[in-house]
Order: sequence, then structure tokens, then C-alpha cells
Amino acid sequence: MPEKTAPAPDCCSDERTGAALIPVDRAVEIGIALAQPVAEIELVTLDDAYARILADDLVAPMPLPPFDNSGMDGYALRHGDIAPSGPTHLKVTGRVAAGDDAGRAGIVGKGEAFRIFTGAALPQGADAVIMQEHVARAGDTITLTAPVPDGNNIRRKGEDAPEGSVLLSAGTYLGAREIAAIASVGQPRVQVRRKVKIALFCTGSELRQPGESLAPGQIYNSNRFMMMAALRTPSISLRDFGAIDDDPDQLRLALIKASKDADIIVTTGGVSVGEEDHMVEQLVAAGGQIDVMKIAMKPGKPLSVGTLNGAIFIGLPGNPVAAYTTWKVIGQCIADKVSGLKTSKKAVFQVELARDVTRRAGRQEYRPARIIGTSPSGHPVVELLDHSFSAKISLICSSDGFAVIPPEATELTAGMKLSFVAL
Repeated sequence: MPEKTAPAPDCCSDERTGAALIPVDRAVEIGIALAQPVAEIELVTLDDAYARILADDLVAPMPLPPFDNSGMDGYALRHGDIAPSGPTHLKVTGRVAAGDDAGRAGIVGKGEAFRIFTGAALPQGADAVIMQEHVARAGDTITLTAPVPDGNNIRRKGEDAPEGSVLLSAGTYLGAREIAAIASVGQPRVQVRRKVKIALFCTGSELRQPGESLAPGQIYNSNRFMMMAALRTPSISLRDFGAIDDDPDQLRLALIKASKDADIIVTTGGVSVGEEDHMVEQLVAAGGQIDVMKIAMKPGKPLSVGTLNGAIFIGLPGNPVAAYTTWKVIGQCIADKVSGLKTSKKAVFQVELARDVTRRAGRQEYRPARIIGTSPSGHPVVELLDHSFSAKISLICSSDGFAVIPPEATELTAGMKLSFVAL
């Protein structure tokens, strides 16, 4: 039976104006094209290197490992001394532990073996290591009952990385594994791209800060703290401008101020087409330009992307889920490019639907979904949550990510495969 898949993505139009909306992938392409990696480089210690972006290739200054060594606790021996059948008896004449100078321990001669431990340098004369569990020892004699292959349990000099090879390429995200590679060649510091400077402010005259009293018609500013948390990473230097009222003059001045020392300006709210949505017009009034406005995405249609005084402007929608989703799907890709990251680390994989779902065709939808099991083919099985969710923070708190529904899909059947953006 043929595999069920969702139809290919397509564009759509704004139901209010009839104007064509920009497809999500195209919006990402435009935003990435506007972005230029920061040029400045910093030298940081390995303690401060986590989650930074490597500025230059890391080249191995020596072979890794730097010498032949044992991969097991056991006995170093000459494989040619072992009888092809029947027992072989070898005399234990030396001992080498990790960190010892194997050259001082002597030479493994004919009919001899050295006690050796994991990571210890292979003594001269030995060409194989047998695990301690595979021998019987009585005093200074070990007995083997089977042949030992040449090179058995030996980690050869340079087999991990030859001298002069590129261990990590420029633009690599430095996680725990990458920092281990840097430390393994004895490098205490590393050159990284400087942090991306991001200016953040939220708009809305109705917004109040947590802890303040609410008057009728007012709400708490969740977007500010959500985005501050999303942007507080080791590769970002965040400047928070707080909340700005829906006043054109205040917004224009805030945009100009934010652009003076920022690589990226991130705002929430004020980018739709209502009478109190002034962000886009004030960005243009301040001398900026808009390159993306209104995308074929649900939630997040009002997302705007442009530039102002050399800074990239990312205007996220005001609804919290829409703001978070558009940042995750589009904004983060732009920030990654500015940081110098060579490839985005967005976690996207395939899932299967748990049950049939119908929806209205239109925009590419990022529906909060919960993983509830695993299919016979090994894919996670997801349950889609409420279709009306752009302002419901509780839904993304109870979801595992977003199931990506192509714009023309109307009948989604159980077992259909969709892309899934993990949170």
C-alpha cells in the first residue's frame, strides 16, 4: 500500500486584502539573504566557549591519539607467539599504566607479555592486546586458548585525527563534544565570533509587567519575558528596551535608538493592519525598509522583516504563540546566520498523525502537537492540539513541538507523515 504523505506546500492570499502572502521558505530565504555574519572575533577560554561560534578552522597540531595505546585492560603481547590451536603460555615480564613512559618498561620479547591498562602506551615489541577476561593467570604466567589477531584492541596513533587535519570547521557551534575536541589538542583558548547584539522591545498600550495591578482591558506582558528567555544564549548579547506604548512617535524613537548599536532588532506586536499597529510605518519613517510583510504562515501571518541603519528588523506578531512560533521558524534562522553559524540546528523530523483531522486550506500551519507514542515504522505518533491557538500559551506549554501542515492540505488522515519542529 503506498505511503500516505501530505501534499506539497504552496502559497496563498490574504483573506482580507486578496494580496499574495509570502511562503514561509521564501521568507526565510529573504531574511537569511539580508543577514551578514558578525566580523569581529574574540579569544575566549574553554570555560567560556560553550554555545559560541567557532571563528576559524581548528587544525590538529599533532596526531590523535599521539601514540599507539591500549583500548582495554589486559595484556600486551606479540600475536605471532600465540599457537593457532591449543593453549599458549606467556610470561608476564612488565607493566604499563596510563601515563607511564612505555619506553622505560622494556621490550616485550618472544614468549612474553606485559600487563597493560586502558589508554596506556603500547610497549615496544607488542603488536596486540588481549582482554584480561580472556586469559587465565597463575603467578607470572598467563594462558590463552585462542589466536589473537595482529592489532587487536590497539588504538593506533592518528586514527582519530591525523596531524594537520581539520577537527572542526569555522562556523561550528561549540557544544560539549566540540569543546572536548579543542581540549584534546591542548588548546586552552579558542577564537569565536563576537556575540550577536540584539535589541528587544514589546509594543502595546495594554501591557503591564508581572507584579503590577491590572486595570480593565489590560494584560500582563508575557512576550517580553518569553523573548528575553529565548534570546539569552551565550552567543547573544541582549539589550532589553522593555514595553513601548502604541504611540507612533515613541515607536519611531525606540526603533532609531535600538538600531544604533544592534545587529538585530526584535519587536513583538504592532505589525498587523489595525489602526493601532504602527510599527511598519514607523520603521519606514525612521529610514528603514521592509523586505517581508505578511507570510503564508499560521500562526504568524503579520511577521515583518526588514532593515534599519544596518540592523535587521524582525517584527514578530503580538500574540504570544505566534511570536514564539515565528521566532523559532524564521527569526532564529536569521540570528544563526548573523552569529556565523554555518548550518542552522533547527530540530525537524518526521512524525505520523494519530487520527484524521480536517482543516481549512490556506497558510502553512504550525500546529502545537503532543507525542503520544511510536508507530510500527518507528516514527513518533502525534496528536494535534486545538486549531485555534495563536494566543493560548497553555497549548505550547503542553505540547512537544509544532506539526507542520502544508497550506493546501484539508484532509489529514491517520498515519500521514508530517514534518515536526521540536520545542
